[in-house]
Amino acid sequence: MADKFIRVRLVRIQGVDLSLFDFDFDLTWVVFFMNANEKVYGRYGGRDARSAESRQSLAGLNYAMELALKTHERDAEAKPAARSSKPLFVDDYPAAKRRIHNDCIHCHQVWEFRRDELKSTGQWSNDKVWIYPLPENVGITLEVDRTDCVKAVKPGSAAEKAGLKVGDALRRLNGMSAVTFLDAQYALHYAPARGQTAIAWERNGKPMTGTLDLAEGWRKTNITWRPSVLDILPSLSLYGEDLSAKEKQALALSEKHLAFRQDKTVHRDAKAAGVEPGDIIVGVDNLSLDMTMLEFLGYVRKNYLVGDQITLNVLRGGKKLDLPITLK
Repeated sequence: MADKFIRVRLVRIQGVDLSLFDFDFDLTWVVFFMNANEKVYGRYGGRDARSAESRQSLAGLNYAMELALKTHERDAEAKPAARSSKPLFVDDYPAAKRRIHNDCIHCHQVWEFRRDELKSTGQWSNDKVWIYPLPENVGITLEVDRTDCVKAVKPGSAAEKAGLKVGDALRRLNGMSAVTFLDAQYALHYAPARGQTAIAWERNGKPMTGTLDLAEGWRKTNITWRPSVLDILPSLSLYGEDLSAKEKQALALSEKHLAFRQDKTVHRDAKAAGVEPGDIIVGVDNLSLDMTMLEFLGYVRKNYLVGDQITLNVLRGGKKLDLPITLK
């Protein structure tokens, strides 16, 4: 196999045409499979909030390379479709130009520069932060070593409703080749925020097609690991001890239900929202949450953004209060 590949390693994002090498710029390692005519056959890599390596393996890389070679053998002279945009370089972004000359630019800063440009032109909205959603968001879990093989299909998910089953071989998503985890993420990245998108797979060698129905909010994924968004992830300034099981029982709460007593020292942001020492925090936005205080702070950071307004549900003197807070 080695004599059929030419390996080129790019270690700097400067000078790279981002309209061709289009990928999840928060990642530290990505493989492109392409021919000499710049036709991209696929991508390998990707990660989730658990770790940088849980979605990759040497066996998986080898498997993906084999698939890419088969595509190349069928389509060796293929040229890419005409790109709708001219070549784009990270140095072209206004925020990049404001940096010190020759200062190193990290890949994740592409997203930061892009967000800066969208904000300056009035095109930014918080929904644009949910980039590269996981295949699990539509109900698909892929095997790590056999990159196109469906390992699990979530009951009731868009994938199950489309007809996908365990053991199927994923082929296309949203009109794009999708035979690896990162392929699937890339295709879903460009899928609509709500509506329908096409999916194709093989079952025992037989081609099959279907449609994924994408509900509002389907793109939401844990993005707390992404360096490009650390400045827009909120920090809820609350702290206190979790109530004991006996104390929760006295309040008619289950043993695992969120309930912690705010410490005697209240951060100025929480105080401005009306939080007082001794308040018992039991939820947010009237959601029933089974978690500890620390898990709750992580939950807010994972599910909301700076500027979002939430309603904090507290108990004070046995009475339920709802306190609106704008996250900072």
